[in-house]
Amino acid sequence: MTKIFKVYAGNYWSDGGALMGVLPYAIWKDKIKTDEIRRQKMDLNLLLIVSDHRRILVDTGLGNRLTEKQREIYQPSEFALPNSLAELGFRDTDITDVIMTHLHFDHAGGIITGFGDHDALTFPNATYWIQKSEWEVAKNPDGLNKAAYQFEQQLQLLEDAGKIELIEGEAEIFPEISCVKGGGHTIGSQYVQIDSPEGFYIYAGDIIPTKFHSSPAITSAYDVCRQDTFKAKKQIYERLKAKNGTLLLDHDTREWEIPISNLRV
Repeated sequence: MTKIFKVYAGNYWSDGGALMGVLPYAIWKDKIKTDEIRRQKMDLNLLLIVSDHRRILVDTGLGNRLTEKQREIYQPSEFALPNSLAELGFRDTDITDVIMTHLHFDHAGGIITGFGDHDALTFPNATYWIQKSEWEVAKNPDGLNKAAYQFEQQLQLLEDAGKIELIEGEAEIFPEISCVKGGGHTIGSQYVQIDSPEGFYIYAGDIIPTKFHSSPAITSAYDVCRQDTFKAKKQIYERLKAKNGTLLLDHDTREWEIPISNLRV
């Protein structure tokens, strides 16, 4: 039996204009709550999948090793992931696998935890499942992606430990659980599909970060290719409709599970 849980890893504030992409401020200003400098609050809603002997976490949140500049810009909360897992009855050593939707700082920061005098892998027993194209661009970013990845800070220790499985395209990594490359938000963005007797779910990552972004045409300025994001959304919705499934949102502050029947797509 496969069970899923929402795991709250904290929150931070991101630029509202960047999140809305090409959508003019006049259209969304009365629909999206922002602070005095137009930042929008973003929750870090991670997914935990419990299946047989696997404890599979999807993404890791911000972690506790942000720079002072990052803290000033994003005003993050405390790293809530360890406590949230404990509330569900799990420890860091219980996590067998971590699926990374992509490797931006707000998703990959929690791969490593700072313990004062040293850093260590947050989940020492886990194998990390990452799209090969995402890993390669994070390790050797081009000019467009250079500011988006922090390999030495967030990923070097993981590489040194050798706990990585690179996948390409779509792959069933465990029974009922698949990773599907969608692209769009990043070169190697992937979403997670759960097809079990208990239900059909898709955790879309930043391809569809909030309910407002569920509209196929609304994409973030952080997306490297709007057209690919649009195509990935169409594929996600086709799969959800075929299975009468449920969309899971990684950054929405109010909604987590949305049945496809409740979305106008």
